Amino acid sequence: MAEEEIKKAAAEQTAPDETEIKNDSVDDPKQEETVDEVTALNDQLAELQKKYDELEDRYYRAEAEMANMTKRFKKEQEQLLRYEGQDLARDILPVVDNLTRALQTEVEDEASKQLKQGIDIVARDLDKALQGNNVTKIASLGEVFDPTKHQAVKSVPVEEGQEPETIVQVLQEGYMLKDRVLRPAMVVVAQ
Repeated sequence: MAEEEIKKAAAEQTAPDETEIKNDSVDDPKQEETVDEVTALNDQLAELQKKYDELEDRYYRAEAEMANMTKRFKKEQEQLLRYEGQDLARDILPVVDNLTRALQTEVEDEASKQLKQGIDIVARDLDKALQGNNVTKIASLGEVFDPTKHQAVKSVPVEEGQEPETIVQVLQEGYMLKDRVLRPAMVVVAQ
C-alpha cells in the first residue's frame, strides 16, 4: 500500500493541476489584467526613458554652454589684460605731441635753452615709459601708405625719385599698443 501511495503522489506532482491549465488559457481575465499591467508599465518606462533622454540632452547642452562661456570669459579677460592701459596711453598722446611741439621751437637766450633742455628730458622719459608699456610710434615717413595705420590728410603730386602712395610728410605721429592702433598717423601722401 505504501508503494501505491508513493506512485499516486508522484503522479500528482507530474500531472498538471486544473488551476494551472486555466491560467494558461487566453480567456483568463487575470492574465489579461497582467498583460494590461505589463503594457502600461512598458508605456510608462518608454515615457520615463524619453524624459530621461531629454534631461540628459539638456544637461549636456548646458554643460557645453558653460564651457563656451568660460572660454569666452577667459578670452575677454586676456584681451583686457593684453590691452590694459590703452585709455591712459591714448590720453597721454596729446601731452607727447605738445612736448614735441615745444622742442621744435627755436630759442636764443640761455634761460629758454635750459627750459628746452628740461622739456627734452621729460619728453625722453615719457617716450621711454611708453615704450616700456608697449606703446610705440608707427613708422611713417618714407613708408608706403597703409590705411590701417595712417590717415591721409593731404596728397601731393609724385616728384622724381618718389614712389606713388609713399608718405612724404608726417603731420602728427601715430602710435600703437602692441598690435592695436591707438591713433593713426596723420600724413601727406604722394600720388
